[in-house]
Amino acid sequence: MPGPGASGFLRRPWVRGALIALVIVLLIVAPLVLPQFANQTLIRIGVYAVAVLGLNIVMGYGGQVNLGQIFFLGLGAYVTAYGVMNDWNIVLTFAAACLIPAAVGLAVALAAARLGGLAIAMVTIALPIVGVPLAKRLSDLTGGSQGVSARFSDAPEWTGLYDDQWQFYIVLLIAGVSFLLARNFVRGKFGRALAIVKANESVASSMGISPYRYKVLTFTVASLFGGVSGFLYMVAVQYTSPETLSFGHSISLLAAMVIGGAGSMIGSLIGGAYYVFVPQATAAIDPNLTTIIQGVILLVVLFVLPGGLVSLPRRIRSLARRRGPRGAGPNTPQTASEASPGQGSTPEGPEHTERQGQA
Repeated sequence: MPGPGASGFLRRPWVRGALIALVIVLLIVAPLVLPQFANQTLIRIGVYAVAVLGLNIVMGYGGQVNLGQIFFLGLGAYVTAYGVMNDWNIVLTFAAACLIPAAVGLAVALAAARLGGLAIAMVTIALPIVGVPLAKRLSDLTGGSQGVSARFSDAPEWTGLYDDQWQFYIVLLIAGVSFLLARNFVRGKFGRALAIVKANESVASSMGISPYRYKVLTFTVASLFGGVSGFLYMVAVQYTSPETLSFGHSISLLAAMVIGGAGSMIGSLIGGAYYVFVPQATAAIDPNLTTIIQGVILLVVLFVLPGGLVSLPRRIRSLARRRGPRGAGPNTPQTASEASPGQGSTPEGPEHTERQGQA
């Protein structure tokens, strides 16, 4: 059958390596040939794909509830802006944008992880709700309600690139490393232990795995990726305000993760694309119905594809296998059994067998 053969062919290491190399080449060449608008769109997808990736680690792989991931993105953006305005080295700025959100996430997890999933949910809901007025009050650091600008990602003259091309390569490099590290994280020893904790905490404890420790570490890692996405957000937008931390954006990130596919790296990429494209499309249809349309899309995807859009190919293959026997030809096992003498499928069957015996 061509289906399994093609699937087996794609699983060969050299084929997968060639496909990955082709994708990398296309991504490197893309910003040089695409128009500025397309480059900026792809940059935003990369930014929010990293944000959804962090949320996917804590919820999709860890099974915890996090309704405040956008807070860590906004915090990373503010730290980046502060570092740029104070002439910090860009490497130091990036490190601070990653580590400060991770430290805040660690403090939150240490306080809430022992209290169960509902406590973490309530605490994470509070993060963006408290973060917005806090950002407005700390005007000396955040610029208040007006926000703050930080231009630091313009293309150097020696590169010969436009700003959007340079920003594309920065986002591509950091997002690519982030996904690679996250993949190794969830597929390694830590990831296997985390899967046991997600499935059954009692079993994990009996095996010597501390659910509390793994919950805290997972939430901290997710917060770190939130800080990375905040740095990339400033690379792309070069401006942030208290609106960046709003609770509505956090819910949109959660919907993007669910629609893309929980517990999936590719699902995080799809979620990033959803976060960028769908609000624009729904706003073009009717700005007053944007939230309703997005809610309908979420319900439809949850009903038809509970595993998210990343499960669509698997769903199609499953439906194809179910419909296969109905359209089977005369050489299929089902038809052959129907034509066997024991089944008596045709009136001539037994008589024809008797004639063969006499001969």
